[in-house]
Amino acid sequence: MPARPRIASRFIPFVASIALGLALQAPQVQAAPAKKAVAHKSAPAPKAKQRSTATKTARKPARQAVAKARTTKPRASVRKVAAHTAVPARLSYGQLAGLNKVDDPLNLHSSVALVMDQDTKEVLLSKNENAVLPIASLTKLMTGLLISEAHLPMDEQITVTQDDVDTIKGSSSRLRVGTTLTRAELLHLALMSSENRAAHALARTYPGGMQAFVARMNAKATLLGMMDTRYVEPTGLSKNNQSSAHDLATLVNVAHADPLLRELTTSPGYEIAVGQRTLQYNNTNRLVKNPEWEIGLQKTGYISEAGRCLVMQAEVAGRKLIMVFLDSAGKFSRLGDAQRVRSWVEHMSAAEPLLPHQLSQTPHLQGPAQG
Repeated sequence: MPARPRIASRFIPFVASIALGLALQAPQVQAAPAKKAVAHKSAPAPKAKQRSTATKTARKPARQAVAKARTTKPRASVRKVAAHTAVPARLSYGQLAGLNKVDDPLNLHSSVALVMDQDTKEVLLSKNENAVLPIASLTKLMTGLLISEAHLPMDEQITVTQDDVDTIKGSSSRLRVGTTLTRAELLHLALMSSENRAAHALARTYPGGMQAFVARMNAKATLLGMMDTRYVEPTGLSKNNQSSAHDLATLVNVAHADPLLRELTTSPGYEIAVGQRTLQYNNTNRLVKNPEWEIGLQKTGYISEAGRCLVMQAEVAGRKLIMVFLDSAGKFSRLGDAQRVRSWVEHMSAAEPLLPHQLSQTPHLQGPAQG
């Protein structure tokens, strides 16, 4: 019996502390319902079961509206706004340097240009000729020159491997991994249609491998006096392959002396059998199909950092010219610049000065231009 009072004496304070805590929390718990009651004085308080039913009824159309919104296609006006939302264009290195803002007599669309008489080395037109910029697939001209000079067996079978897949730009290729072609076929595709996997496979199978080939590219550039030129790989996909218009004119002059490079770079098209498929490739420079042009050697190039590029050896008005155009902004503007230079030289040779408004009337070019 004495134990009961001691238990009670311990239990009563404990219960009292709980009661005190509940009393302190009560105003907070009841605060929200109190406000709701003020807001809805005129409405009688529904029973718990009725409130539950009303809540479910209210939520049902809400859920249906959400489901409809998820499955309904955007309205035409919304789609139109999305379609016309401008994506900022990625500026080339030349544009970032402001080279495209430099004026020239012919109002060319290329940031860099050089027109030189191949025989006399007279410079007829110059625009930022010493600027060093990415050169994209113009790189393949050096790649082709080294392959040609190496005198490797052109009938040797070379298989495209995973190593030849572009990991720089993620570009696609019609030459699947496992495709086997001859060295001659790969060289044709690399120079004519700017096939990246073909160029990479050629360098990879060069004696000593890729590292030796790239070292040879830079050694050849130094030997030719191309002091502003640097190569890091054989395709031109890397923005770190860079040169100047003056250096590229030197390369064009040397490459033009190689009959194989003259033939392959000016080939208008080429069919190649790959397994049971026949692939049709075309030249990336549509001027080679134009009978008004007499082109001895050419190469195009494009990556976003370089803009549209073009080098050519062509005979115009009885003069052998070397033309270099770098960082051209429009898809067809490099070809348009070549047309403007040609018209200018023809009128100059005929002692008929070509006025600026006549230059703007040069033929507009349409059609695909890549590489």
